[in-house]
Amino acid sequence: MSTKRTGDWPLYEVFVRGKRGLNHVHVGSLRAADDEMALLHARDLYTRRNEGVSIWAVRSDTVAASAPDEKDPFFAPSGDKVYRHPTFYDIPDDVPHI
Repeated sequence: MSTKRTGDWPLYEVFVRGKRGLNHVHVGSLRAADDEMALLHARDLYTRRNEGVSIWAVRSDTVAASAPDEKDPFFAPSGDKVYRHPTFYDIPDDVPHI
C-alpha cells in the first residue's frame, strides 16, 4: 500500500462563516488527502473557539480568479454602468432600508 506524503496532498482554501456573519470569509489554506479530511482539518484549525457555523474547503486548483495585474482592463467595463448606482434619482424619505 502506498501512502502519499503530506506535501503531495492538494492545497485547499478555507472559508468560514461566523455566527454573526452573512458571508464566508477566507481564513487560510491547508493540505489534505481528500475533501472530508479538508473539512475536518479546517474545523480543527480555524474554528477552535466555536466561532463558525459553516465551512467551505475548496481545492485551490479549481478556483478561477482574475489576475491582480489585469484589474484595470478587467473591471473597466463596469465603470460606465451608472444605472447600477443610485446617484441619479432621489429616494423618498419614507422608503426604509436604502
